[in-house]
Amino acid sequence: MQKTKKSPIEAIVGYIKANPIVVLLVLAAVIVGITKEKFFSWGNLNNLVSNTAVRFLIALGVSGCLITKGTDLSAGRQVGLAACITGILVQRADYASRRFANLPEFNMWVALLIVIALGALFGFVNGTIITRLHVPPFITTLGTQTIVYGICLVLTDAQPIGGFNNQYIKRVTGRIGDVKSFYIPYLFFVALFFGLLFWFLYNKTRHGKYMYAIGGNENAAEVSGVNTAWTLTKIYMLAGVMYAVAGYLLAAKAGGASSGLGSGYELEAIAGCTIGGVSTTGGIGTVGGVLVGVLVFELLKIVLQFLGVNPYYNFIVQGLVIVVAVALDIRKYIAKK
Repeated sequence: MQKTKKSPIEAIVGYIKANPIVVLLVLAAVIVGITKEKFFSWGNLNNLVSNTAVRFLIALGVSGCLITKGTDLSAGRQVGLAACITGILVQRADYASRRFANLPEFNMWVALLIVIALGALFGFVNGTIITRLHVPPFITTLGTQTIVYGICLVLTDAQPIGGFNNQYIKRVTGRIGDVKSFYIPYLFFVALFFGLLFWFLYNKTRHGKYMYAIGGNENAAEVSGVNTAWTLTKIYMLAGVMYAVAGYLLAAKAGGASSGLGSGYELEAIAGCTIGGVSTTGGIGTVGGVLVGVLVFELLKIVLQFLGVNPYYNFIVQGLVIVVAVALDIRKYIAKK
């Protein structure tokens, strides 16, 4: 039987029913934009794009874990560790407060390769513990989160890291165009590259096919010949690589790094994924949905800022959005059953 083609109105209504949080937050942003000056400005757009770009990379890493019915609570701390290690490696040789005085100043690209290797290593550890020792992802990554934070505190001595190489700062935070009119930050192109890469990986490769199969039914996937242990390990390794890249970019964007950097980012990533349609029940999720979810979540922060809401209340609002998003996801899952 052929599927009846939906009219544009039916498609819009269907999207609203399926994504009420996205629609409400976008509507709130439009209202605030109309009533508040400078909301619709290139400066604000640049801020939104830059923040979304980094968070999008983290969410891409988390998305694979969620699609396979797992999670990664160590994401934020891994981002923070990557940022701190990057900062230590690219500190100027003449900087008076260098963390390790005898350490040479590393090339920015060498520093990137080092943090990526470390990110992949932590991902491998997470994946191995989950698949070989059969420790639930929640407990595994909760333990890794604490371990990574401890390592970061030891490396930094709980002190901020600054004095970065100017070339590193310029390359990451640069932009194309006139700052007084229209411009596009380099971070946009980084996010675009990884977005396309993950779209290809999820939709056109065997790895993506196996990932969705595991999320749908891990036992059935294994019976069908899927090496579930190695596939899951690769998913967590890829996630670790994305956290490392995000941390590398975040250090330059922030102009410094500290052991507290990245705290809570894993929850934002999970929220962005869930808002964007990645189901916590597994087997469902798209790269485009992740982007929409992260973009809307970052838009929420800007809306609250323009409304003059006390920053302390922002966490309450964001927490409520996370709970509602997951609750709606579970409700849709129950309704399908």
